[in-house]
Amino acid sequence: MTSLRIRKLVLVATGISILSSCVVPDDTSRVAKEDVTAAAARKEMVGLSEADIRMCAGFPTATADAGSSGQIWTYQRNVQRGNLNIAVPTMAVGAIPAVGGSLNVSPGGYCNTQIRMVGGHVAEVTYAGDNNLPNSIDALCVSTVDACVAYARQRNHKVTAVSR
Repeated sequence: MTSLRIRKLVLVATGISILSSCVVPDDTSRVAKEDVTAAAARKEMVGLSEADIRMCAGFPTATADAGSSGQIWTYQRNVQRGNLNIAVPTMAVGAIPAVGGSLNVSPGGYCNTQIRMVGGHVAEVTYAGDNNLPNSIDALCVSTVDACVAYARQRNHKVTAVSR
């Protein structure tokens, strides 16, 4: 009877060990690449006017005066993703210590897209926050800048077509 309990405990401990090895690390920057749209925004949004940014991204959540460096516009985005929580009950058998725990897959995150304005035009775009996905850096920021990247591409295409 006791050997059956020990076998069950060993089976549970093995299962927990296997599940814990499947957890994605918090920092995947060494293996993941930056999201294509987020990377494009860093280049393609430069030069857009304040009015252009308001048209494609809306009004900023916050602004800060950076003196001679212009203004910093911040767009904050909180992401609530579907979560999967697995709780393993704590078990203890005799002198063997308690084994248990939980696993949380795909927790939420947030992104602060920061746009530096100099002379009324975009000079720089950068991102801050818990904004990475397991396979893509800055991926939670894409919804803030995707319309602006499309807007900039459309605008550049019109300028190129007119100059021909």
